[in-house]
Amino acid sequence: MGMLKEFRDFALRGNVVDLAVAVIIGAAFGTIVSSLVDDLITPLLLTPALKAANAQDLDKLMWGTMRYGKFLSAIIKFAIIAFILFLIVKAMKSFERKTIPPAKEPSSTDKLLMEIRDELKK
Repeated sequence: MGMLKEFRDFALRGNVVDLAVAVIIGAAFGTIVSSLVDDLITPLLLTPALKAANAQDLDKLMWGTMRYGKFLSAIIKFAIIAFILFLIVKAMKSFERKTIPPAKEPSSTDKLLMEIRDELKK
């Protein structure tokens, strides 16, 4: 029974749950980026270049027996994911810098003036 409790405590600890959520969101984000590259970027931007190279389908590009088209597609997807993650991290760092520093403790003169003020109010 002790091992099950220990496992439950481990599995429900914040870091493990956060990591699980990050993996799931990352997988979904990967699907979105794959669709972006396959359905938008490749037809709109790469099609003219592929037609000029006489290679209309990126996945079928071959050099001898090596299929390098899928590799090019994977590189494009990686570059897009890396750039978007860079932008997210940069935005998060800018939010961290804008936090308001904690207020300084009043000086002894300010404390004395506050005490005088409080006495005068009485």
